Amino acid sequence: MKPCPKCNRDVPPAEGTCPHCRIVFAKYYKYHSDKHTPAAERPQVVITIDAPRDTVLGDDAYRDSEAIFMGRCLLLPGFLLWSWLLITPGLASNAVGESFLHLVNLPFHEAGHVIFRPFGQFVTSLGGTLGQLLMPTICMLTLLLKTRDPFGASLCIWWVGENFLDIAPYINDARAGQLPLLGGNFGHSAPYGFHDWEYLLTESGLLAQDHTLAKLSQLLGAILMIAALIVCGYVLFKQRQALTGANPD
Repeated sequence: MKPCPKCNRDVPPAEGTCPHCRIVFAKYYKYHSDKHTPAAERPQVVITIDAPRDTVLGDDAYRDSEAIFMGRCLLLPGFLLWSWLLITPGLASNAVGESFLHLVNLPFHEAGHVIFRPFGQFVTSLGGTLGQLLMPTICMLTLLLKTRDPFGASLCIWWVGENFLDIAPYINDARAGQLPLLGGNFGHSAPYGFHDWEYLLTESGLLAQDHTLAKLSQLLGAILMIAALIVCGYVLFKQRQALTGANPD
């Protein structure tokens, strides 16, 4: 005799159903462990533990590609030099505003005004800046979570930092209004609200802090760019380790 796992009454071993509580043993044991079945006959559950990820930003889908590794090695020094040329001239030079990347960022800036227009005048004005920052952030998340390319995701963080550098002269110009705006206007001659950061800082009571906020934007951008390139270097280091391990000769 064997005990029923539900009502604990004795049941003949050959019975498939408990005559007392009417449970079907096969169905019951499908969802519950059978302590009376020898361990060797019980279904074996295999638990797979994923190997630790190799990078601080996640798994690298291109870790084992030597061609991708060489391409990344060529890109990193270029971005290092580019960062030097954009950061070191300082805020007053507006080096980022005169680079071709400013023309890349500009459509996202203008699109931001359109996207955030339903949220009122203040958010519409801020939407240009938000558009510049959202686009590289979306690209970063796509590369990190979908494409599994931490190197590319890090370069998108670099792009976010570059946009902070691009925004800084615009903030710095809030009171002076000397920067040329779209349509040939200047902040000092355009209608109130045309210069985004003049309007934003005036409405928030921070117009006198325009230079301080611009320096903070410049500093944050530089930190993000440098940090992103450090992460790129780390990704390359881990990829080199993987390639060496795969090809020890």
